[in-house]
Amino acid sequence: MLQMSLLSLRWKDLIAPWQEVDWLLFALSAGVMVFGGIMIHSAELSQGLNNGWQQWLFGCLGLALALLIARYRYENLIQWHWIIYGMTNISLVAVMVMGIHAKGAQRWISIAGFNFQPSEFAKLGIIVTLAALLEPQTASQLSTVLRALAVTALLWILVFLQPDLGTSLVFGAITLRMLYWGNANPGWLLLLISPVVAAVLFNTYLPAWFGWAGAMSLIAFGTLPWRRVGAIVALAVNLVVGELGQIFWKLLKPYQKDRLILFLDPDKDPLGSGYHLIQSRIAIGAGGLWGQGLGHGTQTQLNFIPEQHTDFIFSAVGEELGFVGCSAVLYVFWLICLRLIVIAQNAKDNFGSLLAVGVLSMLVFQVIINIGMTVGLAPVTGIPLPWISYGRSALLTNFIAIGIVESVANYRQRLKF
Repeated sequence: MLQMSLLSLRWKDLIAPWQEVDWLLFALSAGVMVFGGIMIHSAELSQGLNNGWQQWLFGCLGLALALLIARYRYENLIQWHWIIYGMTNISLVAVMVMGIHAKGAQRWISIAGFNFQPSEFAKLGIIVTLAALLEPQTASQLSTVLRALAVTALLWILVFLQPDLGTSLVFGAITLRMLYWGNANPGWLLLLISPVVAAVLFNTYLPAWFGWAGAMSLIAFGTLPWRRVGAIVALAVNLVVGELGQIFWKLLKPYQKDRLILFLDPDKDPLGSGYHLIQSRIAIGAGGLWGQGLGHGTQTQLNFIPEQHTDFIFSAVGEELGFVGCSAVLYVFWLICLRLIVIAQNAKDNFGSLLAVGVLSMLVFQVIINIGMTVGLAPVTGIPLPWISYGRSALLTNFIAIGIVESVANYRQRLKF
């Protein structure tokens, strides 16, 4: 009995630093990573490659980092947030100076044979920075919102110039969601995205464009402190945004333009830019209810979808595991998001809550866009599917993010009786 008691005490001492962490969140993220390695291995069978073991290797490294981060107090990040922000900017500038060109973009830095993608880790940088800015003063004041937007804008520009349209969109999703959680006026957030909507309406249906511009003017009048000036500016911006949209369109690379257009009708270029989307939809449709089995997908094993182990890995899931497999993947992601929401709600301070919401926004946006593009509901943007798509920088980023959120859970205050 004494020996059993000693063993029990030693076990409690061993797990004490992680006593309050959300073990279900750890298990879910680790399980998705293992599943991702299996799917990557299956997608590469016909090519004689096996990057699945790298997924598992870096996944275990990421999980170890997450466990280490979870035992240290997340509040210390407030003191370091400007240093983190500065290092993030420096790394993005370094990519522009000494980065490696691949697939029409300059996004990677080679360090000891390892291709490091700073834009992936920049997602964590913007989450920590915004959480620190919004912690002492909520986004209910317009000055706080403008300061947060200014901080995001610099990172967004550096990433967009690589060019990396997908990650720049993730930055936008993170910023909007964190501002909303930080108690920003919903009207202000609507005004922020109004130019994008106006640009789309300008090129599709002019009466709706005029109506939208008028509605935004009314929202500006009702929500901004300088009502008349704000209403005039909002109206002017939404009216002239058609021409601004043309200028922005010219800044995009040809392949980016094709991605944004051809997802609506990929058959316009079935052997070119629309090829990925067409083959992906065929693969997912061929899976049926139960799928064709691991290693037996016709589109996957005959290599109809190039680079399927990265951005289009979900098409392999759909073909080989069918509707049931896809539903199971979506359910696990839903559980991960649910745990993140619970941690955000139960955090002891605004900083921890904002960190959890930032990570939640990052993961949700990536899952929706990645799966959406494989089924033809979103343009191809190069956004990976968290923990499943092959990508070492993205994998480590996701696990570090989970480690930060687990630290929020581990050090939340609980009533003890």
